[in-house]
Amino acid sequence: MRQPVLTILGLTLPLVSAAQTPQLLWGDTHLHTTYSSDAYANNNLSAGPDVAYRYARGEPVVHPYHGARVQIGRPLDFLVVSDHAEFLGQIRAVHRDGISTDGMGLFEGLRARFAAWYLGREIDKGEGRKLFVSVLPDPGLTPEEDAEASSVQESDVQMLPMPLQVEIDTWRLLTDTADQFNDPGKFTALIGWEWSAIPGGANLHRVVITDSDAATAQQYDPIGLDQSPYPEDLWQWLDETSAATGAGFVAIPHNSNISKGYMFAGQSLRGERIDADYARQRARWEPVAEITQIKGDSETHSKFSPADEFADFENYPFYIQRRWTEYQPQPGDFVRQGLKLGLAIEQEIGVNPYRLGVIGSTDAHTSLSSAEERNFHGKMPTDSIPDNKQITWGDDGPSTNGWSMSASGMAAVWARENTRAGILEALKERRVYGTSGPRIGVQFFGGHGLNPAMLESADLYEAAGAAGVAMGGELGHAESSPGFLVLASRDPDTANLDRIQMVKGWVTPEGVQREQVYNLAWSGERQLDARGNLPAVGNTVNLETGQVENTIGEAQLAAFWQDPDFNPAERAFYYVRVLQIPTARHSFLDALALGREHAEGHPDTIQERAYTSPIWYRPEL
Repeated sequence: MRQPVLTILGLTLPLVSAAQTPQLLWGDTHLHTTYSSDAYANNNLSAGPDVAYRYARGEPVVHPYHGARVQIGRPLDFLVVSDHAEFLGQIRAVHRDGISTDGMGLFEGLRARFAAWYLGREIDKGEGRKLFVSVLPDPGLTPEEDAEASSVQESDVQMLPMPLQVEIDTWRLLTDTADQFNDPGKFTALIGWEWSAIPGGANLHRVVITDSDAATAQQYDPIGLDQSPYPEDLWQWLDETSAATGAGFVAIPHNSNISKGYMFAGQSLRGERIDADYARQRARWEPVAEITQIKGDSETHSKFSPADEFADFENYPFYIQRRWTEYQPQPGDFVRQGLKLGLAIEQEIGVNPYRLGVIGSTDAHTSLSSAEERNFHGKMPTDSIPDNKQITWGDDGPSTNGWSMSASGMAAVWARENTRAGILEALKERRVYGTSGPRIGVQFFGGHGLNPAMLESADLYEAAGAAGVAMGGELGHAESSPGFLVLASRDPDTANLDRIQMVKGWVTPEGVQREQVYNLAWSGERQLDARGNLPAVGNTVNLETGQVENTIGEAQLAAFWQDPDFNPAERAFYYVRVLQIPTARHSFLDALALGREHAEGHPDTIQERAYTSPIWYRPEL
């Protein structure tokens, strides 16, 4: 699309219009390098942010574990290096440079030297994961109790005199490197970090992203768990820092599936019922949530969506804590349940804390943004080879391994420009969606001015966007159902599409939360049964090679739909789920490489998918 221009005094200047048609960008908002303490402890000893950006831009790089040349299948449009704020660069520095015990007493100095020696020995042996486990919380306390007491347990790591200057220098390096690789219009390197609260083993992490440059970011130290384990304190810090520096921020809740029900709950971590002030503050800073990543999928669970045949996708039933505890799914662990609860809270107090758009990202700790099943480098560097992926960690109960991880996910952003400001604006406006890896193109609109003929338009986004709202938008009171337009296109490098589904959630005037999944469009000659269900698309994966034949499915699917169960008095949300035909899972490909028929305990094939941000119907508007 030609960029509009403005001519003044003979000078032709580019004119960026607020109505400029967004472009679809692909990226990763959640990636760790050697400067994250857990990444370094798990054998990412060398790959810094430069490697991360080079890999994301499509350049070949050296893998930090096995040393082979690796390269992404297709370059990304943007990347956020989001190293943990806690111990930022410090484990790496202590292992490489040692420690100073100047000013310490004899006993304190001996203790610190022993801790440094032990840390170095374990990392040199390739067993630094023990150090990571040692700082995880013990599940003996509830998340509320743990947050009140301390969110970091006593361990060998805490015995070390961590040099503050290392954190300052590391933050400077990370932000300067982001500026070095940032190339507006071509590749955007956004500055960010991860705030890593994990009280009682409940993962409440947030990835914080800013639109500012290095000079602005270096005016502050990124907030971490060591400053507060409470999300409200993070939001207050964002308030104050944004006002002081002019920086824009968003905080993206980490994949919520292992939050022990606390990510999308009806009360705060302090045990206080959500009120309007809390809801407004959360909604301001957290417009988007991570719905899928390496540690599994957080859309929904069959315990809460028993009628949804595609629930339980890539379940990850392991907490992040020292002692094994049986996984118990809670409503607050899943985005769909959080969206429904948000409607109920809004109906009660007038503000929705969970009006959330969704994205996917990787959370890889390899410096390599790998979400491709055939080119998956694992969560940690050690997980990058099939022999290591099959090894189960822990011996105190069922535990995870590299095959438990998902080759996921991707952040899709409809941004007006490929810049820091453009991407942050799209996140704030929820013009975003997530996929489990493939780059499935999705356009989704709602409104009473829409019609099926628009699907044939060469400028669908302009036409439908002018007549309605795009994903992430809101619709006001109407006596009849709005129309919804969906256009989905396959990733040209992977597999065809199976179907488009609409997921509706609503709350009755009495406060009862409900949901329904509708099949909107599908491939082939299949017919819906009396309950609206559709026969399976089939499976063309070759179980000897892992190759898939695109002899089923469609390259593109489209639908115009109106809600047959619309009630003008009920607030509701609608989001689209697009399913691919089955393809080989990365664990199955590893098993074949190892000369085995299957990867025990893991499916041979999966149906990759895309989730859009919702469109909300608000009868009071």
